[in-house]
Amino acid sequence: MKIALMDTGIGLLAAAAAVRRLRPDADLVLSSDPDGMPWGPRTPEDIRARSLAVAEAATAHRPDALIVACNTASVHALPTLRARLEPDLPVIGTVPAIKPAAAGGGPVAIWATPATTGSPYQRGLIRDFADGVTVTEVACPGLAEAVQYADEAAIDAAISDAAERTPADVMTVVLGCTHYELVAGRIRAAVQQAGLPPLVLHGSAVAVATQALRRINELPAPEAPVEGTLTVILSGREAQLPSAALAYEEGRLLQAVSPAGR
Repeated sequence: MKIALMDTGIGLLAAAAAVRRLRPDADLVLSSDPDGMPWGPRTPEDIRARSLAVAEAATAHRPDALIVACNTASVHALPTLRARLEPDLPVIGTVPAIKPAAAGGGPVAIWATPATTGSPYQRGLIRDFADGVTVTEVACPGLAEAVQYADEAAIDAAISDAAERTPADVMTVVLGCTHYELVAGRIRAAVQQAGLPPLVLHGSAVAVATQALRRINELPAPEAPVEGTLTVILSGREAQLPSAALAYEEGRLLQAVSPAGR
């Protein structure tokens, strides 16, 4: 079994680690576009073109499924990717976990990139799945880029800025960018208010990993042999995991338990 994941950068680590935990025997192909980051300010046409290039670099390795582990690519390019690749290759997109977050009541905050915050796409999800729930959209300028380069000071500054703009009574935070899941603990610490119940964070990594297995008729088997390989593609070039990836638990996990790609 081989599962490919694509993203602008290292935000795909969260979903890749989730796949690795569910199926240690799965070969992984991680395809990203560090040369083109960030995608958020780009036009939808440019994002679609770059998404296709990143996807095609991954599909050259003949995976059984492709996870689009990127909210921006899912918003702008998912229909294009599915039109190009399905039905031969299942394509699994990433959707902010607004529905399960709203099901728990409110108030809810959605942390996302400036490009996604306030977008018709995100507003549509709020309308469809969070009707009657108090939802605050919180733009997080610079956070994805800071996470991408493991810039500790910039991460702290971006999280602090977003936390200050998050209402104090928020009980649940939706992590609307895959990069944010790599610093979920730091986000929790910044938003949690004394005297309130533990903050609930909703990411997408486990859900998309589980859906990918479902689409190829496989079941989770965390007890499977730890023999899945890891292939890394950076803007079309085979490479090693970027050094910044090893700043995060998910990157260290993938490096520690993955033989070299075949």
